[in-house]
Amino acid sequence: MYVVTGATGQLGRLVVDGLLAKVPASEVAVVVRSAGKAADLAERGVTVRVADYSRPESLAGAFAAGDKVLLISGSEIGSRVPQHTAVVEAARAAGVSLLAYTSAPGVATFKLADEHKATEAVIRESGLPFALLRNGWYTENYLGDAAGTVERGAVVGSAGQDGRIATAPRRDYADAAVAVLTGEGHESAVYELSGDAAWSLPELAAELALASGRPVAFHEVAPEEHLRILVGAGLPEGFAEILVDVDAGIARGELAGTPGDLARLIGRPTVPLARSVREALGA
Repeated sequence: MYVVTGATGQLGRLVVDGLLAKVPASEVAVVVRSAGKAADLAERGVTVRVADYSRPESLAGAFAAGDKVLLISGSEIGSRVPQHTAVVEAARAAGVSLLAYTSAPGVATFKLADEHKATEAVIRESGLPFALLRNGWYTENYLGDAAGTVERGAVVGSAGQDGRIATAPRRDYADAAVAVLTGEGHESAVYELSGDAAWSLPELAAELALASGRPVAFHEVAPEEHLRILVGAGLPEGFAEILVDVDAGIARGELAGTPGDLARLIGRPTVPLARSVREALGA
């Protein structure tokens, strides 16, 4: 059985879709907090197991011996290490055959990566067969409000003119997870996953301008100003601080690596920025 945790999230649903394209629904299970949110998956024949990362006792029946499990990292920043540890312990107790985990780039020193590094240590210490999927940044992180960015005429950030980001869409990362779950020989593997080409925020602005036919420029701001802008836009201050910290990591080159692992796993080039921009704008 192939088991996906956090399966009703943006990445999880793409992974499940990818699995269902390759294996029968009877071989796919999801671990979710709400059965209702996974009702459509149940209708497709997927086994739904209800459990919560925050309630270790609920994970007792989440896995079975021989399962190949994808642990998609939780979204509750600050609570993820104990949550992930509970999943790892339940997987170990069940005797799963592989635990794959969506982590962060190995070179990352920004704070968002700390919990991923701690989780990797827990997984290694568990003795479970594992695969670490060190996902880079998603292209969608920059294009969720592409139309609004064009309307404002500015991409705003504190990563500098030369900070580069090798992004890929979630679908590419999901396809990589499917390849690892359904393939062989991935035990103890560490994959540094990123897009094939790194780009800068000025280049993102140029692509938005080209696709929209409207002027869009990169507006570089100091970290303090960046934080003020994000909080003013309605983001919680703690999350805004994390994003500003990631921009500092981008300026240091920590999301610029292009080792090619992602393209090799999915068997094709990753989707380039220009195509993602056009799709986001409906161009």
